[in-house]
Amino acid sequence: MKINSLELENYRNYKELALDFDKGVNILYGDNAQGKTNVLEAIYLSATTRSHKGSKDKDIINFDAAEAHIKLMLERDGLERRIDMHLRRAKSKGIAVDKVRLKKATELLGILNIVFFSPEDLGIIKNAPSERRRFADMELCQLDQIYLYDLNNYNKVVNQRNKLLKDMSFYPEYRDMIGILDKQLISYGKKIIERRIRFTEELNGIIEKIHDNISGGKEKLHVSYACNVKKEEYEEKMASSLDKDIRFKATTVGPHRDDFIFFVNDTDVRVFGSQGQQRSAALSLKLSEIELVKQITKNDPVLLLDDVLSELDENRQGHLLDSIGGTQTIITCTGLDDFVNRRFSYDKLFRVTDGSIERVN
Repeated sequence: MKINSLELENYRNYKELALDFDKGVNILYGDNAQGKTNVLEAIYLSATTRSHKGSKDKDIINFDAAEAHIKLMLERDGLERRIDMHLRRAKSKGIAVDKVRLKKATELLGILNIVFFSPEDLGIIKNAPSERRRFADMELCQLDQIYLYDLNNYNKVVNQRNKLLKDMSFYPEYRDMIGILDKQLISYGKKIIERRIRFTEELNGIIEKIHDNISGGKEKLHVSYACNVKKEEYEEKMASSLDKDIRFKATTVGPHRDDFIFFVNDTDVRVFGSQGQQRSAALSLKLSEIELVKQITKNDPVLLLDDVLSELDENRQGHLLDSIGGTQTIITCTGLDDFVNRRFSYDKLFRVTDGSIERVN
């Protein structure tokens, strides 16, 4: 899998942009705030329907324009595919694949598989559980359409139930309606739990070997799925938590409160690990993501590295770069320092300056 070209119109600080990428390593370099990350964001948006920054569509459109456009050409299994995205300030985005308009934005997921790695990802181990859930959900939604369907419906029902819990302060009779939503919630929730269990098993089959290599055989990394509720206890816990849910006006039981715990030599690295161990575990996780996509899709994902090399020491840089072989990679960095010039070969080099990009080599 590879991205052949990207065209942007009125996208953030780009009035017009057309880029052709090499199938190997592509580097975009320049000072901060020039627009390097905006290119990666547009690719991420084309793969996942959302910005990795959490930005709304209206904030992505250039200040002087009413709408923005993305056109991305990719090659998968020997076939060229086209993704068009139309961003509007007051309306939901329009998406077309091979010039056929999608009825739902989620139909886009899985066409372009990407792995995005930024400095913020190095904190995924020590940060809040929501970030680790988001990692698992985003990966599974790209790889499994059934999981995407179940997760979307689960989240809708959670929101409906939470609204009902808030309304019960004024309408106590709504309590009788909770049972209907609970049945739906438990049905979708059990499927999510089952898939996350399998995902954790798949991940452990990859991450242990990768981390063993990164640590020089000194550490064993294992991921544990800390589900908020077990499938066989779901109905009972939902019923017993109802009074608490009414009090807090929120659903307190279910996979939306899950976590993933990382153990290094049987020790919770989030709580007891050093910053170096946490960063190594995060790097192992991202490298495992690449391998997982390869195993499930039988394709290499496109790797997006957003100024992450400057945050890694030389040893971790080496492990990351060694994993790139055969994978189309688009890297942003602030400068071509000695590390890049001496140790890192690339196929295309672009200089980014205030919303314009020129090829250097």
